[in-house]
Amino acid sequence: MKILRLLNKKYFSITTIFLFMIVNSFSENQPVDIWNIDKNETQENLENKELKSDSEINMKKNSIDVFNMQNDTKDLLIKVDKTLNSKEIKILGLYDPEDYGLSMDMWSNSNGDQLKYLFSNLTKINLSKDAAELMNIVLLTNAYYPKKNISEKNFLKIKSDWLMKHNDLELIEEYLIKNNIINLHPKLTKFLVDNLLSESELNKACEIFSKNSEPIESQYLSKFNIYCLVFNDKKEQAKLILDLKKELGFKNKYFEKKLDYLFGYTDVVDKSISEKSILEFHLAHITNVDFSFEPNKNTNPLIWKYLASSNLLYKKNEIDLSELDKIKLIEYATHNKNYSENDLFEIYKRFQFSINQFLNFNDAFKSLTGTESRALLYQRILLESEINKKIELIKILKNLFIQDNLDNAFKDKLKELLKVYDLNQLSSKHTSFYLKYVDDEKIPKKIKYNEDLIHQSKLLKYFDGEYDMSKTQKDLNNYLKKIKKNKKYVLSKKDIILIESLKSDGIKIDKKYNNLYEILESEMPTDIQVMINNNEMASTILRLIEVIGQDRLEALDEDTLFFIISALNQLDIDTLRNKILLKVLPLKV
Repeated sequence: MKILRLLNKKYFSITTIFLFMIVNSFSENQPVDIWNIDKNETQENLENKELKSDSEINMKKNSIDVFNMQNDTKDLLIKVDKTLNSKEIKILGLYDPEDYGLSMDMWSNSNGDQLKYLFSNLTKINLSKDAAELMNIVLLTNAYYPKKNISEKNFLKIKSDWLMKHNDLELIEEYLIKNNIINLHPKLTKFLVDNLLSESELNKACEIFSKNSEPIESQYLSKFNIYCLVFNDKKEQAKLILDLKKELGFKNKYFEKKLDYLFGYTDVVDKSISEKSILEFHLAHITNVDFSFEPNKNTNPLIWKYLASSNLLYKKNEIDLSELDKIKLIEYATHNKNYSENDLFEIYKRFQFSINQFLNFNDAFKSLTGTESRALLYQRILLESEINKKIELIKILKNLFIQDNLDNAFKDKLKELLKVYDLNQLSSKHTSFYLKYVDDEKIPKKIKYNEDLIHQSKLLKYFDGEYDMSKTQKDLNNYLKKIKKNKKYVLSKKDIILIESLKSDGIKIDKKYNNLYEILESEMPTDIQVMINNNEMASTILRLIEVIGQDRLEALDEDTLFFIISALNQLDIDTLRNKILLKVLPLKV
């Protein structure tokens, strides 16, 4: 940067601005003619406003403080960038409101204080797959921000907090890239690139920066971007950006030492290992061919994951079975999804037990350590051929994991063991256990129409868009005609839910069938009805998500389902309503 120091005061600011533009072009991987970008407007604004002001001030000084001038220049660059790239983003999301029967104004009537309370409650719940899907829809549908008692910053934080908790990296990546909002969501971006790096997906992490079109404000993300340029063999660009940052006051000895080695400035390997961030840990690994690290229970989960994905953790066939403390650590890592379940259970298979221990396992496993007892039970499960006895052993093993707070260490393997059986093969005492832990793919998917029940009849095709309103209206009245003649048929609550949903859409039934059933009084919570009356669309959906909570939609009782559908009918959110109806009403085989 010697050339910069030789420049006079006036041209220092101009040169720095041009370098800044070059840096931006590098991060976008696009060639830019820096001499013709908004030439007339930019040059006039800079020279007549900012530079003129700087000259008047600097003429009063007898000497130049370069570092202070660089700070002034940094402020100037921010102003210039805001002028050239000003985009007041009012709508951030992924989904078109029409895709789900929502609207751009879905948050307009929401009270920020109530939203904060609802989100606070939702963060405490481990939402079911159905509830999480609804949460993604309501938060990521393109809509205007709520305005009452909540700032845009706080609302964006609510979105990022949910996305990080939900931990769908592909969804986060799509959200950040589509909206070009690294600077609005630095914490969310850091979460994404750190997790990708921990999974040895550095290419994908670096793609986030290559698709970014704005100067990066976060110090950490800026460092990550520089390393990505090095990783992608763009060292000259990385050097230029790092030099410019150092001129503006950046200092980080650890990072600079690692970069000096990667730039080829030195052959001396800095063997220090930092656990402050996954990026610094990765730099320690990538710059040292003799890298070695022994994790412990307090090691950052991201580092555990990085060690596993980089094949730096204990090998399943190399573990000394006498080192029970090390195996306990592996069980802990597996529980936190930082070690492979398959590898853990392969270690269990290596334990040696006597014939007597297998035959009297009910007593034997109680006298062993937690790790040894789990290994014995797992091997006994593999030897058992009778289905219900095997399920009983699996239940005992699951309880052993739960007792030692290692529940997640026996999750995928549990599903794998269960999915080879059908529900009708099991005794009734094992049904609830099976349904609780069996994989979703075992749940029947195909709809089978049952013309003996209205809520399972072909009327359902209306909600899937296969029947138009006129056909549906004709068929509905024909069904009601049959029911009126059949005195034994009693309309169920699910039948009424279907009929009321059709009526909500404008489908009319003949007056002579009005007395077939009484309009049920909904057990709608008062606060939800108030939200509906105030047309608080998004808030209502959030409250319904809270009601669903950890439950699958199919597991909801009919009273709860009735008021959920009633709420969606009142707000005319037909698309979401139809998705729910097609989940809970049909017979599936």
